[in-house]
Amino acid sequence: MSYSDEAVKAKLSSLSETQDSIVTVAQWIMFHRRHADRTASLWLERLQESNTSKKLNLVYLANEVVQQSRARNKTDFLLAFEPLIGDATSLAYKNASQEVQGKLRRVVEVWRQRNIFDPRIQTQTEQMLDEIDKQRGGGQANGTGSGSGRRLGGSLFGGSGGSVPSELEAAAKLHASLSKAEVNVKPSVDTANKEYAKMTDPDTPVPTAPVHAARLSQLMKSLAAAQGAVEASVQARRALLAELDRLVESHKAKLAVDETTAADIVTRKDDIENKKKEVEDNIMRGLSTPTSPTNPTTDPFDLLRANGSRSASKEIERPEAEGFTPPPPDVEAFTPPALETDPEVTGAGDPAAGFDNNATDAELAEVESQERGHGRGDFWDGRGG
Repeated sequence: MSYSDEAVKAKLSSLSETQDSIVTVAQWIMFHRRHADRTASLWLERLQESNTSKKLNLVYLANEVVQQSRARNKTDFLLAFEPLIGDATSLAYKNASQEVQGKLRRVVEVWRQRNIFDPRIQTQTEQMLDEIDKQRGGGQANGTGSGSGRRLGGSLFGGSGGSVPSELEAAAKLHASLSKAEVNVKPSVDTANKEYAKMTDPDTPVPTAPVHAARLSQLMKSLAAAQGAVEASVQARRALLAELDRLVESHKAKLAVDETTAADIVTRKDDIENKKKEVEDNIMRGLSTPTSPTNPTTDPFDLLRANGSRSASKEIERPEAEGFTPPPPDVEAFTPPALETDPEVTGAGDPAAGFDNNATDAELAEVESQERGHGRGDFWDGRGG
């Protein structure tokens, strides 16, 4: 069977999980190694359209082709599959059962052990698988299906693997479509460029007319495939940019509203701060309320003097408290009362005269007797002594 896109697609469609089927198709593909780039591109397209089990068989087929190429030191298929193998393997790995994922992990491990691909490609492929595991593990742990390390739109080819904000759902879907379209661009363009370079090389001998016509027809198909892949990528990218522009404009409008609100809040905050300082200054001056025409300001010292005057008046008018100490008893006077005698006898008319020294003994005795009758005898006895 001669090589053509239809022949390659037919071979890929007939592929089964048996070893004989995989080896037979791999040998046919390797026989047409000068079409390695085109075969790899058609292989990726078929893998994207297949179910999980069919994807595993296609990975087994690629594994057989690249390992046989490495063993025979033929780099055509190695160079053709290297740009695709990481994305293709992650596509087959995503949403597969644990059993299928384990088999794919085993294939990737064999590639590392046998150094099939460039170390950079090998590491990139393993990181893609690890990212899928991380997203699945994060979704199960959170119970929501969105891991902490999930990228915008989920995995490389999108899907509902992770929840995104509602306003970003459209952008996430467009991003997934763009990622899927980009996968086909490089292999298609590389194939078309190589075939074109061969056909236009002046050093290449011109084949017979029928062969030349067939090659030109094949080149036209390759160029058409490359054109379709690039146009699909351009269309997907434009759609994504349009959606992103819409989001940007929407957020610019919201930003303007937020900035206006923030400016109003700052103005109000400054006004309140000034009023607060004014009230604090009034408090420091002894005022509890701000001055106004109906409430003139009074000198604080006048208030203090008025308060002092009222306090003093209250102290003057305060009633005298009743004493608790009893009054002392009446004390008997020790000074004798004046004698009621005849002024002519005693000389009482003269304040400086004193007693009359010429009084008779009889008169003195009479006076003494009178004094004794009044209870004053002891006193005069004391004086006489």
